[in-house]
Amino acid sequence: MSESVDALELAVWASAVAMVAEEMGSVLIRGALSPNIRERRDASCALFDAEGRMIAQAAHIPVHLGALPEAVRAVRACGPRPGDVFLLNSPWAGGSHLPDLTMIEAIADGDRLAGYAVVRAHHADVGGMSPGSMPQGATELVQEGLVLPPVRLERAGVPDPELLGLILANVRTPDERRGDLAAQRAACAAGAAGWRALLTRVGAARLAAVGEALVIYAERRAVARLRALDGAVGRAEDALEGDGVTERLVPLQVALTIRDGRLQLDFTGTSPMVPGNVNCPIQVTRAAALFVLRSLLDDDVPTNAGIAAPIELIVPDDCCIAARAPAAVAAGNVEMSQRLTDLLFAALADAGVAVPAQGQGTMNNITFGGAGWTFYETLGGGQGASARGPGPDAVHVGMSNTRNTPIEALERAYPIRIETYAVRRDSGGIGTHRGGDGVVRAYRVLAPCTVTLLTERRARAPRGAQGGADGAVGENRLNGAPLPAKCRRVLQPGDLIELWTPGGGGWGPPS
Repeated sequence: MSESVDALELAVWASAVAMVAEEMGSVLIRGALSPNIRERRDASCALFDAEGRMIAQAAHIPVHLGALPEAVRAVRACGPRPGDVFLLNSPWAGGSHLPDLTMIEAIADGDRLAGYAVVRAHHADVGGMSPGSMPQGATELVQEGLVLPPVRLERAGVPDPELLGLILANVRTPDERRGDLAAQRAACAAGAAGWRALLTRVGAARLAAVGEALVIYAERRAVARLRALDGAVGRAEDALEGDGVTERLVPLQVALTIRDGRLQLDFTGTSPMVPGNVNCPIQVTRAAALFVLRSLLDDDVPTNAGIAAPIELIVPDDCCIAARAPAAVAAGNVEMSQRLTDLLFAALADAGVAVPAQGQGTMNNITFGGAGWTFYETLGGGQGASARGPGPDAVHVGMSNTRNTPIEALERAYPIRIETYAVRRDSGGIGTHRGGDGVVRAYRVLAPCTVTLLTERRARAPRGAQGGADGAVGENRLNGAPLPAKCRRVLQPGDLIELWTPGGGGWGPPS
């Protein structure tokens, strides 16, 4: 590092760069057309330096943010020039699943590439075999939607309208997609403008020194936390409740070792790739590991590339958590990522590290699609209790950090009426501290459509800890009759879909 940065400056700069990422998010949310981005905020923003290291992120979606470095790496391999803007979603080039379109602007400082502004947003449709592009039963990636390796939407700031036209011709809701992509473009521009403002204020050399200091500091704090747990060894097993094609369990295993300031995670014994779409690319697995390590750190540690440095993954060649082409992955990003965090926290608990009981462990994905419209959302549930107190009710748990879709916004935009939206009382496990309760949400459809459910914890309950009881499993219903955890159904006007989401596990024996 060519210049030193003292501790006070470091704290100021950590906030300064994070606020640029937060401003990107504000621009995106204000400009987006779809309720999924505008209301639920199913999107994430980050800034990377010219070397491709994440320097700052907004407080957005863990499964997005932890996987973004691979997307930037894929763009850098394309030889970006200042002012180029890329779009990608391929899981083999840094994407997570196809609805998550990642836009990356190579920030121009004159004729120099100064960094990258990155926005990942979940679009309500990108084509494929099922409206909403979250299909149940897909067995290869091309069934899930349009696949984009890194492609240039703009070259040195000049848009390519033909490429945009090609993308919009392959989706069911082109006007909404055009609007959401424009909002992403505005968010990238805000990030680039904020980064250039910092460059103007302090110069390229100083900003590079600050970025390096922030990364080094975050790594030092992560390593110090791991050194405090030196010698910890734990194992855990878990499973997904089917892959969307069959209901056979998809087993997961991990052996956790903390030694010399490093976190080693050995997934030997985890299932090979499966036919259905619960497979996930390795960057989603890495995002889960990063989230779990980040949860062990103090709030004042800046979240950047430094935290990932002490993590080592050992994954078998043929493995459902390191999927390869042509595997389907739509549910892997949402449901596999949740189960991986459950698995890793269980391994920490086995190693004697204090962690909460399991939360709902699913994102409760529901997608509707009809003539000219698609709607997607995830639902909150109960968080696990801990030694500190009860788990919160009706929250997004683990790798999700979205909000709910307000009833007014949903009913205004789509032919759906919400008949029930309430906390699912007494669904949290009892204990010294009770687990959080899930939610009940009931959708009355007013027009012919299809609905796709990708859910978990419908058979295997979120586990309690230290003698606490398990949380309640979730339930899916159509007109009062049970539905499988993963399914697709054709609906007629008047049909009622209900999701009863899981509660969190309790902590400690009931008093």
